[in-house]
Amino acid sequence: MTPRILSLILPCVVAVSLCAASSQRPNLVLILADDFGYECITANGGESYQTPNIDRMAASGMRFERCHVQPLCTPTRVQLMTGLSNARNYIEFGAMDRRAVTFARLLKSSGYVTGIAGKWQLGSEPDSPRHFGFDEALLWHHRSRESRYGNPGFDLNGEPRAYPSGSYGPAILNEFAVDFVSRHRERPFFLYYPMVLTHSPYQPTPDSPKWDPRTGERGNQSPSNFPAMVAYLDRMVGEFMARLDSLGLRENTLVLFLGDNGTGVDITSRFKGEDYPGGKGRSHARGTHVPLIASWPGRVPAGTVNGDLIGSTDFLPTLLDAAGARLPDGYPGDGVSFFPQLLGQKGRPREALYAWYASDGGPEARWEFAMSTRHKLYRDGRFFALGADPWEQKPLKVEGLTGETATAARTLRAELDRYADARPPELRQERVTAKQAKRAEKEKRKKP
Repeated sequence: MTPRILSLILPCVVAVSLCAASSQRPNLVLILADDFGYECITANGGESYQTPNIDRMAASGMRFERCHVQPLCTPTRVQLMTGLSNARNYIEFGAMDRRAVTFARLLKSSGYVTGIAGKWQLGSEPDSPRHFGFDEALLWHHRSRESRYGNPGFDLNGEPRAYPSGSYGPAILNEFAVDFVSRHRERPFFLYYPMVLTHSPYQPTPDSPKWDPRTGERGNQSPSNFPAMVAYLDRMVGEFMARLDSLGLRENTLVLFLGDNGTGVDITSRFKGEDYPGGKGRSHARGTHVPLIASWPGRVPAGTVNGDLIGSTDFLPTLLDAAGARLPDGYPGDGVSFFPQLLGQKGRPREALYAWYASDGGPEARWEFAMSTRHKLYRDGRFFALGADPWEQKPLKVEGLTGETATAARTLRAELDRYADARPPELRQERVTAKQAKRAEKEKRKKP
């Protein structure tokens, strides 16, 4: 996004639809699981883990079969929060452009109280969460870089917070999330809950026989602990949903559960009768295909399955639609709201989904592609029929295609062409990122 566009947008953030302090507006909760692919949930066909609470969400709501995000955490989170392709505003890993407009800022301007609990990794400035629109924040990887699991280090509203020895990070974050919705139950709230589970290090949880309350970030690691971490994530989701029930908030609360990228490459799961290696960081479905479940009793039809193509840029407009708010005039949003689908309507399903990916930002993408539910075309010309070749091992020659497949290739090429100049000129230039500068400083100190 260019500075010129931003200068037009930022003063207009308050131009959302203030259908205002109506108590009938739904509460909004977005739960984001870390390194948690589509195959991890039993309701999706997973066979390795127990996810009864998430399965109950699916049974009482809507399960999406084709949600694809970026294959790494920060790129997905930036798209999720801004509704923009990484081509427009992604600067570097672990940071977000301070000029960015986020769903929290828009919802706050619309009258929502906003909170965030969990993994940040979007900038270390003390005011960063509040700057991006969050009234309250309990975060890991904001200023603190200590453990996220045993004996954790978190920042409460930008300040380091001490916890008793033996504390477990995911439980503390869940308590904060529960407390937030409890305290703000009398007005519309938006809670963004980017969980720290199930990212490595793969360690025992307090429910595991091998749990050691003295363990910090690096101790007792093994992929064999991953099933217990999934079970604990599911338990936290269940406890949070139970609190919404006990507060009488479920029928006026839209809860979305999502994964931020594919499962870690150290993990192999069983999925629909086959081994399914984790694909985090890969461009094929094992890296980008994630679970998406929506629950809102009485509004989202129970037990439904949706096959529409959904992307991480789609959540900002969907949340705004649910809130009765709108994007500021001139905002170059790349998302398509799937709010009508949540209500059982046809909506406006995507024909194609575009992806620009470079883990550390930079002038050019590591890869670009456009995909539909059946085909995928990369900027470099590689074309795949996903039904027959889901792991993209046998590229087809576009020049030799005929009929429906040739039409699909043209549609995807048009989508790529639409984003040919999306990267702003200032981001097309080589620049020294904070990560690169830190690495250079380390190398400098090593020299005699």
